[in-house]
Amino acid sequence: MTKNKLVSIVDDDESIRESLPDLLRLFDYEVEPYSSAEEFLAAGGPERTGCLVLDISMPGMSGLELQLELARLGRTVPIVFITSHPDETIASLVVKRGAVACLFKPFSQAAILEAVAAALAQS
Repeated sequence: MTKNKLVSIVDDDESIRESLPDLLRLFDYEVEPYSSAEEFLAAGGPERTGCLVLDISMPGMSGLELQLELARLGRTVPIVFITSHPDETIASLVVKRGAVACLFKPFSQAAILEAVAAALAQS
């Protein structure tokens, strides 16, 4: 698996972890889904991934906390945030912290594909 093409999806929603990889694989992306930020970190995800699709609100470590943890570790992983809780203030904050985009669920296939392509172009 090459780092530049690997898209890691971290979301506690099982339907996202099943459907989003299927979509991305149709466009020849390599995908690894994780159910939590902790699982992503424990699996060595930050060292391997070229793009992180990350839910903002999850049990345990939130997406916001993972973004800060990656910065603390010195890992520059392009992040596309996704959330079912539309909040422009939070969306603005994560982009200011370096995220490529923040998409509100339900997002279109075109929107996620565009955001992932932009993120991978940065890695």
